[in-house]
Amino acid sequence: MKYALYTGCAAKGACPELYQSTTLITKRLGIEVVEMINAACCGAGVITEADPDLALAINARTFAQAEALGLDIMTICGTCQGVMGMANHRLKTEEGLLDRINALLAPEGIRYGGEVQVKHLLWIIVGEIGVEALQQHVTRPLENLRIAPFYGCYILRPSKYLGFDDPENPVSLEKLISALSAHPVDYEGRTKCCGFPLVLEKEPIAIGMVGANLKEAKEELADAMVTPCPLCHMNLDIYQGRAEDKIGEKLGLPILHLPQLVGLAMGFSPKELGMTRHLVPTDKVVEKIQLKV
Repeated sequence: MKYALYTGCAAKGACPELYQSTTLITKRLGIEVVEMINAACCGAGVITEADPDLALAINARTFAQAEALGLDIMTICGTCQGVMGMANHRLKTEEGLLDRINALLAPEGIRYGGEVQVKHLLWIIVGEIGVEALQQHVTRPLENLRIAPFYGCYILRPSKYLGFDDPENPVSLEKLISALSAHPVDYEGRTKCCGFPLVLEKEPIAIGMVGANLKEAKEELADAMVTPCPLCHMNLDIYQGRAEDKIGEKLGLPILHLPQLVGLAMGFSPKELGMTRHLVPTDKVVEKIQLKV
């Protein structure tokens, strides 16, 4: 199993622990990756609003690089998955669009033929490797942990462009959590927005969204939250203190990246997984599985 790894911006910037932990678990799972070091930012939906053709062109440029390698793309960011998945779907299905975008890329000598698929690490683990095969790599069962899944927006919507999971009642994160012997927490906020898109424009609203999602998970006795999106991770981790001030309640809920949770069950240490980088300490998680930080 081999993929072109699209790290996105966050895993090489604000969340290097995501890249660090991804490298560990993909190797253990037998996923060979070729990192796309010359790929551009996906645009995170922002460029699409300002210049739709530019957004399509920068993503088609990335797709063309993977196509030249003969590989599909693996993402590790829910936002990248949504933006790139939508761009790829449009390029493949809208009459004349691919030719028009290729004309923009022609001065670089780049052409995308429409043969690449974009798949998030979560989808690859659950849909291609399979939860039963994942269980074979579990050396440290996480049966003492109650984990709240937080999907975020882009990995589920718009579903007609993605199609892996039900946007109203997804199950992929729950399947993965259960395969690691942890207990998935059912709560309404798991499919809601983290508030990240609003932070720069309407920060009080965004912080309120953070607080509401975390409080609900906490009330359902979650020990930690896991997300497949580093932008969700940043919002839920960085702004958790401000959310506590807003709702007048201490939360202290650790936010884990998807490969960190998998890596813990595989026996990697918290240090190897970069868990000391989080603003909300992960000590409670470590104590629950009887480890030293």
